[in-house]
Amino acid sequence: MTKTKCFELVNKVVRAVSKFIVGYERNIELMIITMLSRGHALLLGYPGSAKTLTAKLVAEALGLDFRRIQMTSDLLPTDIVGTKIVDPKTGDLRTVKGPIFANIVLVDEINRGNPKTQAALLEAMQEYQVTIEGETYRLPQPFMVIATLNPIETQGIFPLPQAQLDRFSISLDFRYPNTDEEVEILTRDHKNKGLEPRLKPICSIDEVMKAIDEASSTYVDNVIIRYIVNIVNKLRKLEEIVLGPSPRASVTILRIAKAMAAVRGRDYVIPDDIKYVVPYVLRHRIQLKQSLGMNLWEQLLEIQEKIMEILESEATPW
Repeated sequence: MTKTKCFELVNKVVRAVSKFIVGYERNIELMIITMLSRGHALLLGYPGSAKTLTAKLVAEALGLDFRRIQMTSDLLPTDIVGTKIVDPKTGDLRTVKGPIFANIVLVDEINRGNPKTQAALLEAMQEYQVTIEGETYRLPQPFMVIATLNPIETQGIFPLPQAQLDRFSISLDFRYPNTDEEVEILTRDHKNKGLEPRLKPICSIDEVMKAIDEASSTYVDNVIIRYIVNIVNKLRKLEEIVLGPSPRASVTILRIAKAMAAVRGRDYVIPDDIKYVVPYVLRHRIQLKQSLGMNLWEQLLEIQEKIMEILESEATPW
């Protein structure tokens, strides 16, 4: 698969999904770029803002296996990863795999899951494997977790720990559409007779894996790597921040930027790739000192302002 083919693949998927999803072309593209970087995405938005539908249509267009997990406070880790049961016919232990065994796993309302159940995702997201009663199982490739979260809800939720947030490569906003966009949404639903949108696969899993390998091979100059580290270090030193980006965040910026360059039809990363992806990669990983009384969206907006200030002040390599 050439760089041109990688560019064509992503654009075909964006065009296909955008036939049903209005106003989120950038988010759709970034979700696919996250997949190409072997990462995971956190979708922030109000109920009914098409987060779940977007994830499902992206998976269908890519020809990937899709599973959905609805988080609730009484959900157990075994409901996600699976368990071992005694086969009534043979008396032997048999492994029953959970919904985590899919290419794209949507974790709906992730913050409604209790901490023990949320923790069941950590191994899967970092090591692409799960442990079921002491036995390790590799997850199918490609593998991506897409989680949804209502950023202003405060009742019946368990805040995501920083270790969980740090494993999401990017965070994307799904806000209410403007008037014209909402008119278009209703018009398309009317034409579709209210049926759930479905997409035929545009590519195969093999093509997706080749695109992932291609994106990971994108050239990065040493000055670009230094540029990433300088941005992260400046953010860590801000007085308003109690917890800055981790080294995992720096690695994620690099990986997402490489995939971004490949999707743009280049085999090398430029400073503009870094500037574009940094806010999406870093804003949910940073914790402010003065965040009392602020909902998650308000915190993210303030953090994003700090990130943009750093990007403007840091000299680009060229």
